[in-house]
Amino acid sequence: MKKTIILFISFLLFAGNIVNAARKDLDVQGKELTSQKPPFTLTLPSEFSLVHSFSHENPGESSHTRVFFFVKSKGKEVEEMLILQIADKTNPQAGPMTATPLKPYTEKRFYLKEKVKKGELELEYLIQLMAWNPDALSLQPIVKKGFVIPSRWALQGQFLFLFQGEHAVFIRYSRDVQTFGIKVSEKGEDWEKGRIKGNEKKVYETFQKSFKEMINSIQIKTQ
Repeated sequence: MKKTIILFISFLLFAGNIVNAARKDLDVQGKELTSQKPPFTLTLPSEFSLVHSFSHENPGESSHTRVFFFVKSKGKEVEEMLILQIADKTNPQAGPMTATPLKPYTEKRFYLKEKVKKGELELEYLIQLMAWNPDALSLQPIVKKGFVIPSRWALQGQFLFLFQGEHAVFIRYSRDVQTFGIKVSEKGEDWEKGRIKGNEKKVYETFQKSFKEMINSIQIKTQ
C-alpha cells in the first residue's frame, strides 16, 4: 500500500513537471502571447486567463501535444474561450508532420475559409457559428475549474499552421454572441450564411475583424 502511494505521488509530481515545462514554452502578458517552441508571437482578441494545461504523447504519430485552455469571463461565466494545441515531432527519423484540413461543423452556419501566407508559412483558417455545450468532454477542464459555460450560440474561428515539418499549431477561439452589446437572435436559422443580416451580421463582422487581426498579428521566426 505504501509503495502504491509513493508511486502515485511520484506520478503526480511527474505530471506536474510536464505541465510546468509546457508552460515555460508559452507566455502571455496582457494580450501578447509568446511561444518559444515553435517561435512565434501573436496578439489575442482579449486579455485571457490560463485556466488549465496538459500534455500527452501520440506514439502512433511520433508526436507530443501540449494543450492550453484560456478564458475571459464575467464573474465565473465564460464570455470568450481560446484553446491552443501545439504538436511537436518526437522522432527525428519520422517524416514531416502533417495536419488534416480544417472542416466546419455544418455548412449552414459556416461563413469563411481561407489561406494566407506569412513569410514561408501558409495558415489555414475558418469562421463558423457553433453551440457551446458545457457537457462536452473537451470543455471539462474549464468546467472543473469552476467556470460556467452558457449553453448558447458562439462564433468560432479556427486556424492552423505547420512549422518546418516539426510542429503543428492549432487554435480555436470562440465568443458568446450575446456579449457584443447588441441584441441578436437565438434561432440558428437566423445565423445561416444565406440569411444572416441585421444585428447578427454586425456581430459576425465584428468577430471576423478581431479574428483576422489576431491572424495578421502573428510573427513567426523561421530561422
